[in-house]
Amino acid sequence: MRLNFKIIFHIFGLLLLFNGVFMLLASIMSWAYDDGVTIHIVLAGIITVLVGVFLMFITREHLKEISKHDGYIVVTFGWIIMALSGTLPYILTETIPSFTNAFFETMSGYTTTGSTIIEDIESMPEGILFWRSLTHWIGGMGIIVLAVAILPLLGIGGMQLFAAEAPGPSADKLHPRITDTAKRLWLIYFSYTAVETILLNIAGMSFFDAINHSLSTLSTGGFSTRNASLAFWNDNPWIQYIVMLFMFLAGTNFVLSYYFFKGKINRVAQDEEFKLYFKFILVFTIISSLIIYFGADMSASSIDHPAVLGEQESAFRHGLFQVLAIITTTGFVSADFTMWTPFLLVFFFGLMFLGGSSGSTAGSVKVVRHLITIRNGFLEFKRSLHLNAILPVRYNNKAISGDIVFNILGFFILYMLSFIVGALGFAAMGLDFQSAIGVAASSLGNVGPALGDFGPVNNFHNMPSIGKWWCAFLMLIGRLELFTVLILLTPFFWRNR
Repeated sequence: MRLNFKIIFHIFGLLLLFNGVFMLLASIMSWAYDDGVTIHIVLAGIITVLVGVFLMFITREHLKEISKHDGYIVVTFGWIIMALSGTLPYILTETIPSFTNAFFETMSGYTTTGSTIIEDIESMPEGILFWRSLTHWIGGMGIIVLAVAILPLLGIGGMQLFAAEAPGPSADKLHPRITDTAKRLWLIYFSYTAVETILLNIAGMSFFDAINHSLSTLSTGGFSTRNASLAFWNDNPWIQYIVMLFMFLAGTNFVLSYYFFKGKINRVAQDEEFKLYFKFILVFTIISSLIIYFGADMSASSIDHPAVLGEQESAFRHGLFQVLAIITTTGFVSADFTMWTPFLLVFFFGLMFLGGSSGSTAGSVKVVRHLITIRNGFLEFKRSLHLNAILPVRYNNKAISGDIVFNILGFFILYMLSFIVGALGFAAMGLDFQSAIGVAASSLGNVGPALGDFGPVNNFHNMPSIGKWWCAFLMLIGRLELFTVLILLTPFFWRNR
């Protein structure tokens, strides 16, 4: 089967059109705050829109069908094209004049990683900070999911795109039509963002800070408008609790949010992944809070941290905040957790491999994969004793097919190999052991803060240029859950088309 290049480039044009419109939206924020770079952001938006319209125009005569091969190419290269065009506001405003740095920042934004090369965030123009947060928000639910909601207007089906954009063991659908599913997901996504913005503004954040942090929270991204991230508001616990609530929601399967609003609360309460996700957070928060309270030096690890509501509350809040920030891969920082205790350093490093729920905006491995892998492991003990027994892995009271189990096991192996190769790459560039494994885990899991020289209170400005490109590659394969990107590197993908 031949690749349908016309439909591929037609969708690329559509993605660029979307990207340009969001740039123009950022220019409105720039104009409102009179930050001096409005015309540059407008120019970036116009260039992106024109290129998108041009691509759509020259490919308007196309076969209105898309194969699985086409879908993989559209998602992977579409993401790269979005990141390349997303550098324009940074470059034209000269806020990030280096193309390597601009691409790193943009890829970190779209993949919702949240790592940054900007050394003084608070000196950046408001329009650029808003664009930076928008890249999170666009990438959070997936620009491809947004596109499939529009594709029927062009007479194009989007199932292959959705499957490539959101791979994994969960196949829940809200509606038989995939485009209606995308629309409902985006409605929930937008509504959560609006509600969080209002609550943060009421709690004491400025409107600008509130909307930017809401865009970052719901996307589980982590870009902040403050150099100290959420530690800037350590004297206002309510702001941090609001952010924690929406980090929790963003790390939850958005399908469950839909069921909750439809009154199907039992579907939420009985979902095994949600229950394990909640238990993980509860148990890990208790562990980290107790260690922080009894053993951590908060004065050395926090940034201007007063114990506003008492030491017990402070330990609980910081423990819960960092557990949520890392499990959901949001990456906000309330303190330098690498300075607490060696145990917590290793503990939080391990959490980088956990991830939120499938169907959420979180990165990393995802809870459901851990759940199914653990259950399959226990069943292997039973199978070794009862050789003829048929013991399927069950999830939500349904037997899981062997293909899904093998897919998950294959994902784990590929994920750990990618982590090892990623860390070896950073070590070859001269990074020390702690920094190498921390950056590899953080980039692949789309977490944001790493360890060592690139920990929670540092940035990636001093990363070697080749290291920034290596980070960007790991961010991309992590965001698209490995198979979607890596399959393009196999010879049989191109032979069997």
